[in-house]
Amino acid sequence: MYEGKAKILYEGSDPGTLIQYFKDDTTAFDAGKTAVLSGKGAVNNRISGFVMARLSAIGVQNHFIKRLNQREQLIRKVEIIPIEVVCRNIAAGSLSQRLNLPEGEWLPHPLVEFFLKDDKLHDPMVATEHITTFEWASSQEIDQIKVLTLRINDELGKVFEAVGITLVDFKVEFGRVWDGETSRIILADEISPDSCRLWDSATNKKLDKDRFRRNLGDVIESYTEVAQRLGV
Repeated sequence: MYEGKAKILYEGSDPGTLIQYFKDDTTAFDAGKTAVLSGKGAVNNRISGFVMARLSAIGVQNHFIKRLNQREQLIRKVEIIPIEVVCRNIAAGSLSQRLNLPEGEWLPHPLVEFFLKDDKLHDPMVATEHITTFEWASSQEIDQIKVLTLRINDELGKVFEAVGITLVDFKVEFGRVWDGETSRIILADEISPDSCRLWDSATNKKLDKDRFRRNLGDVIESYTEVAQRLGV
């Protein structure tokens, strides 16, 4: 049904479901840098499935139903809201560049930012006023997304802290599930080292996609280390 940079979506066997296939394709800088990293999709499938199940257990509704095999998950079909939501605990990446902040500086509190999901425009940062003006989401939906994002941040921080990993920041997406004329917001897409910055708590060694972005090497080894620490 759809192929993105890192995943393929197929029609599921039951109504309202899809099969999400994790590819080995890896991209950075709006696909300006690409590579195929053997095994990446399988590792991300395991990590994302584990994290989504943990979030379900604390009441954060998401699209994950179950992992089918090494590379595929059964998920709920959702109407994706075209906004990427980034939650930051520590200055890194584009935040450091935009505001001239030293990488590694802890923020006073978690910071939630919104970006329009559009590679051709390089995913520009947008304000809540943009989101409501162009009807990408309503004010009520934005409030729900903020609450859910901060709850996700709190739980993920604990999950990773328990295995010696610091959650620097992460990107998530949300979608609508419809029941007649009413809808509810749920978490979608994936949560993995592709979409999170994860640093070893003792050494600050990067265990995430920055290893690919910055040519640090050992990308799959670092992703696998995250999976092994989580026990998946």
